[in-house]
Amino acid sequence: MATDYDAPRKTDEESEDSIEELKSRRNDKNSGKVDEDEVEAAESFELPGADLSHEELTVRVLPRQADEFTCAGCFLLKHRSQLAATRNGSMFCVDCA
Repeated sequence: MATDYDAPRKTDEESEDSIEELKSRRNDKNSGKVDEDEVEAAESFELPGADLSHEELTVRVLPRQADEFTCAGCFLLKHRSQLAATRNGSMFCVDCA
């Protein structure tokens, strides 16, 4: 069935809301909000420079593979497919070339 999007959306069954009803709905929406405790919210944030000496990281570090190179421009480890140029024995990636 085709829909006429330019036609008015209200039907005769729907009545227009009065300003008082709309204001009461707006107040009801705000009353449903929960106030967050600032102390609890502040405890969940980690500040920069925080003491992390008791934390232990477990990361597996792999040595450079045969198909990888270190870019002389950005010093990032890149795959050989990213090699754009070699100048004076230094390799450069496509981003730095």
